[in-house]
Amino acid sequence: MSFSHRLVLSIALSVLSFSSLSQQSAAQQAPFTQEQKETATQLMETALKSELGFDIVESLTTEIGPRLAGSEAEKRALEWGVELGKELGFDKVSIEEFTMPFWDRGHLHLLMNTPYKQELHATALGGAATSEKEIEASVVYFRDIHALAAAKDGSLKGKVAFVDGDKMVKSQTGAGYGQANQRRRIGYHHAERAGAEALIVRSVGSSSHRFAHTGMMSKNGDNWATIPVVAISNPDADQFRRLHNLGESLSVSLSSESKWKGDVSSGNVILDLIGSEKPEEIVLIGAHIDSWDNGTGAVDDGAGIGITVAAATLISRLPKRPKRTIRVVMFGAEEVGLLGGFAYAEKHADNLHNHVVATESDFGAQTIWQLVSNVNEEATVLIDEIAKILSPIGIVRGGSDVPGGGPDIIPMQQKGVPTIRLNQNGRDYFDLHHTPDDTLDKINPDELAQNVAAYAATIYLIADSDVNMKQ
Repeated sequence: MSFSHRLVLSIALSVLSFSSLSQQSAAQQAPFTQEQKETATQLMETALKSELGFDIVESLTTEIGPRLAGSEAEKRALEWGVELGKELGFDKVSIEEFTMPFWDRGHLHLLMNTPYKQELHATALGGAATSEKEIEASVVYFRDIHALAAAKDGSLKGKVAFVDGDKMVKSQTGAGYGQANQRRRIGYHHAERAGAEALIVRSVGSSSHRFAHTGMMSKNGDNWATIPVVAISNPDADQFRRLHNLGESLSVSLSSESKWKGDVSSGNVILDLIGSEKPEEIVLIGAHIDSWDNGTGAVDDGAGIGITVAAATLISRLPKRPKRTIRVVMFGAEEVGLLGGFAYAEKHADNLHNHVVATESDFGAQTIWQLVSNVNEEATVLIDEIAKILSPIGIVRGGSDVPGGGPDIIPMQQKGVPTIRLNQNGRDYFDLHHTPDDTLDKINPDELAQNVAAYAATIYLIADSDVNMKQ
């Protein structure tokens, strides 16, 4: 080959190489076609005008009501979910059952006897035990969980412990919940060790209204509580603190019927939109269908059910299915330990490698303000582009190394499934969740529609992409 021919070939190869690099750079800058971006925008516009998400929450909370995990009401909710999926035209609808222990709240009565008589607004905490007879005892005050943890073994025999703390400060992210929640989760570990007859804790929440905030406790090793454990409202806890600071002696009468009632069946409802080109690859979105029984579970987590089901339904109405399968999971028994999430991860263990990404809506119904992710470098570019498309509805790009995806997604994330999360404004969330105030009237339909818009656009774009997201 002559020098001139080699030079021409070298120039040609350089041009091809430069062209290839330019194409790669362009792909990195614009991972979606103009048609895909226009479809995503159209989905958002449709969702913002749609009432479907709110209608779904209204149906669930009105027709089914409270849905305590493992209860007859949760069973009816699962059946409701199946019928809804069929009515909305999902390609495949099923229930994946699992067995769980059932805890029932029963009747509770709490009365302050001294320094004067006053009914206290209280609720049993999940996993608490019954009182064999009415407990009448003096109250020992502890300023926080650390003070109770320092109590000596047997020092509370014949007494009732009260763990104070501080009312949660409202914040967009719900910061402070984890720390405040320690008194609810593990307070009884220390109260039992110290010999207390029962434990009372300040409600974990930001509300100043006179109702108590429930929630599940954590096992102590392999065991649940053997004593009654109850939360009282923030105003009642404030009253306890003031009386203690005045040097008054406190005593209460307490009776509780909370108990475990054996194993029952729960389940996860699965709604699939089968992908047009890569049906084996799954983009999973979810919410939990159970709720605590003192409200109607509108904010926690009927809203998530409405958001995810409505978003997938709007995608199903496009002229063509996205390439990948979109799966909506209505997780059962989340409130009592993410049981539905663990059951799903176990059942699908051999197929989690085909789960492209997973996320859950479980932080209320206020507007989404941030998109975070935990995916590989190439997929991070894709998520960055999605954030740009979402920006007109008030959403900004957050961290690219934020694992989790939502409570029920954690068991999958721990097994390597990539995650994203559309973070909602949670400023008022802890005023409502796990309380009697968690009702439909707290949901703003326009804010809920913004959530549906964000989910519809995001999930469509990921499902119609070829990008691998695994780290």
